[in-house]
Amino acid sequence: MSAIPTLPVHPAAKDCDPRDLGWMQGSPPPADKLIRFQDGSGYRFPQLRWSFAHYRQMVPTVAVPRGLKAATALPASAQALPDIRYTPMGGVGTCSWADMMEATYTDALLVMRQGQVLFEHFGGVMSAQQQHIAMSVSKSFMGLLAACLVADGVLDETQRVDHYAPELSGSGFADATVRQVMDMTTGIDYTENYADPQAEIWNHMRAGGVMPSPPDYNGPRNFYDYLKTVRKLGTHGERFTYRTANTDVLGWIVTRVSGQPTAQLLSERIWQPMGAELDAYYTVDPIGTAFAGGGLNTGLRDLARFGELVRNHGRAGAHQVLPAAAITDTLAGADPARFAANGPATLPGWSYRNMWWVSHNAHGAMMARGVHGQNIYIDPKAEMVIARYASHPVAANIANDVHTLPAYHAMALALMG
Repeated sequence: MSAIPTLPVHPAAKDCDPRDLGWMQGSPPPADKLIRFQDGSGYRFPQLRWSFAHYRQMVPTVAVPRGLKAATALPASAQALPDIRYTPMGGVGTCSWADMMEATYTDALLVMRQGQVLFEHFGGVMSAQQQHIAMSVSKSFMGLLAACLVADGVLDETQRVDHYAPELSGSGFADATVRQVMDMTTGIDYTENYADPQAEIWNHMRAGGVMPSPPDYNGPRNFYDYLKTVRKLGTHGERFTYRTANTDVLGWIVTRVSGQPTAQLLSERIWQPMGAELDAYYTVDPIGTAFAGGGLNTGLRDLARFGELVRNHGRAGAHQVLPAAAITDTLAGADPARFAANGPATLPGWSYRNMWWVSHNAHGAMMARGVHGQNIYIDPKAEMVIARYASHPVAANIANDVHTLPAYHAMALALMG
């Protein structure tokens, strides 16, 4: 596990508010305020502070319907949000909750305890009616859907990938098990360093239409065709290595086994029965395949509802929405020894199970995490859920962790105390 790196200096969050900068305002917007997908400006800082809340205006999407029933209530708590102080990782002195929000370019944040809302914040272009891209928090939705199918006896986690997706028989995934895909212990030739323009993650996203392709691009044009090109490197099952390709393989398997497209399955298994307030949506590739590894967009309040559903072991009110066994298996985590070599420096002693990050700390905390600062943080002992959307200029979550992780734990301790 590498040391926490020194981070580059960027404009402060208060100095790059997308409303104040005027992105995409006007009829039409001025040329210097336009944000486009094809020229790459949609994923350029500070423009991404607008585009993360407007992905459906940039790429094709498919809805995850909330259905027609009333949303599950999120009652306000009579308890005030504690005034906490924390010390950033590797830092000196202390910071406040407001300092954490500013330092991590928070777009929206909600804190719940025992199912009640203590704190809700919307900044920039976000509002209670606006969806925001969840990035790799999407993986935790897919991982849990797969765990539910395993608990239902529909999916065999010990089977090889090519049993369910024979199209991958010539790829590096062929002889990996479904469990190795779910816990990202596959040995494949795939790098995910967002700071490296040659990393394989960029080819993956170009194939799926999530990132624009250069004029001379002649590679795969959808996720399925891209996944067939991934080659094996090393031995499956030896160690954790974070790779988005695993989630899209899992999405392929889950779709094949369930007989339902990803958006429909999420709607029917989670979004409608948990009582979501807004439709969610996925970005899709040129043939309509949902980007399981990073394309889910939701409202903040529904992200918190999902976290509360997990905290309650799959129950929403009086209804058991998800198999409790799937949640129990996830909370137990995996082997931290397999995580240690390649896990982030900010997560010592953690593990990765069903595409959730499990702390193994005294509170049993677990997270769903996405680049640029997307979070669901669940602390079972404190009965606390934190849902957060952000647009940090640095993709790697290490840039957020130095503030968010100590702040979240300090909040849990204060709520309990």
